[in-house]
Amino acid sequence: MPDVVTTIAELRRRVAQARETALREGSSDAPDARVVLVPTMGALHEGHLRLVSRARDLGGIVVVSIFVNPLQFGPTEDLERYPRTLDADVAQLDGLADLVFAPTAAEMYPSGAPETRVTAGAVASLYEGEVRPGHFDGMLTVVAKLFNIVAPDVAVFGQKDAQQVHLVGRMVGDLDLPVTIAVVDTVREQDGLALSSRNRYLDDDQRAAAVVLSQALAAAAAAAPKGTDAVLAAARARLAAEPAVKLDYLVVVDPETFLAVDAEHHGPATVLVAARFGTTRLIDNERISIL
Repeated sequence: MPDVVTTIAELRRRVAQARETALREGSSDAPDARVVLVPTMGALHEGHLRLVSRARDLGGIVVVSIFVNPLQFGPTEDLERYPRTLDADVAQLDGLADLVFAPTAAEMYPSGAPETRVTAGAVASLYEGEVRPGHFDGMLTVVAKLFNIVAPDVAVFGQKDAQQVHLVGRMVGDLDLPVTIAVVDTVREQDGLALSSRNRYLDDDQRAAAVVLSQALAAAAAAAPKGTDAVLAAARARLAAEPAVKLDYLVVVDPETFLAVDAEHHGPATVLVAARFGTTRLIDNERISIL
């Protein structure tokens, strides 16, 4: 089992100790001395484990953080309801992670909500940010704190949260943070539904309906040779055929800027979709090439 650490000071000590041991036993650039961080909010599923497996493949010291970050939840969102399953999470990480960092909110924010935060910028007010104001500022603030606490060489994120990945990458570049970002493809159920900790909130009918998100993205990808308008039309048609879906947004963005593309766009693009099924809100995306 990985060791569970709950304080910043102890986590820093343990990481430094493990890195020192690896360097002493190997060369100065020994892969075993590489620190790889996988930030999570817990309630781990196979998608998270794929991230940790990627971290393990990168070699070195694997740290998984499990922290339900209050800064990235709005006042009407599911902070209190968000599943907290630390014992089960740690058991799933057996053989994959070396350390689990599971701080309390008081450990991460001893003075309450911090006055100093990372501002995510204009893209953070779009798509997820429009629906969840302040979410990305809170997310980047805790990620920046984790980077400072763990001092990883590499941090691993999932493509399912495409806007998050874009913003983390931009923060790393803008602030010259000494960490490499590795991105792992979205992990899906057999019928195509993207794995999410929130899937457990779906009842049977909602679960059956939720697969429409991946189906809409598949329809969008199939229409890519016909251009942006056709991509959006194909996805909307599939979504409209499912009465249980309440669409938040559907957009095609440039993966470099994360701004919506126009009808004349050609080349790489990412289709983003978010929708509600009952009270449960799900997101998904697909990378395509518009001809």
